[in-house]
Amino acid sequence: MSTASTETVGSRRVAVVTGGAGAIGGAIAARLAVNHTVVVLDRTGDVPVDLGDPADVRRAAQLVLDRYGRCDVLVHSAAMVAFGPFEDFELDLWRQVQAVNVESALLLTQAFAPGMRERGFGRVVFIVSNTFWRPPGAHMLAYVASKGALIGMTHALAVGLGGHGIAVTAVAPGLTRTSATGVVPTAEFEEVAALQALPRPLTPDDTAAVVAMLVGEDAAALT
Repeated sequence: MSTASTETVGSRRVAVVTGGAGAIGGAIAARLAVNHTVVVLDRTGDVPVDLGDPADVRRAAQLVLDRYGRCDVLVHSAAMVAFGPFEDFELDLWRQVQAVNVESALLLTQAFAPGMRERGFGRVVFIVSNTFWRPPGAHMLAYVASKGALIGMTHALAVGLGGHGIAVTAVAPGLTRTSATGVVPTAEFEEVAALQALPRPLTPDDTAAVVAMLVGEDAAALT
């Protein structure tokens, strides 16, 4: 996505997407770019950032406001996944997963919500995971716990921000075909799809389409 100054943003709403360099985040950014000025926050994004570093997250958020003048839509798609036996899982790695997946979402919402409140409009969307309801095993404990924390944040923030015209939602994709899941056997995709009400493999565009709906005017009563 190309960057833009506050002069070129004009009447278009500004959408900040974390993890926009990834498959799902990239699909979301591309879909939102049709109607928004999109700003990707990622290590190689429009605003480069280390989402595991609170100070860098705060710096990036301020840079967005300085450069674009506002943030109307925040989509937190970035996620760190770490595998390993839970008995041996290092606390430092646990904290890193929570910093990227949960704490950066909190810091960015704190930074952008005041402007949304002033304008009487805002959309916050957290990309979570269906593994919270159907964990594949304790080897993904840190990731699943982080998604559960985001779901809790969604409920609390929806109540806390709703009175100011800010809708907060979460989207929980299942196993999705991306370059990162390329090592997953086809049989596993088929097994997961068979458990879905719509038994078809998911693509990044599926999630992007839902997010695009949630941040638009048609979802004004949905939080």
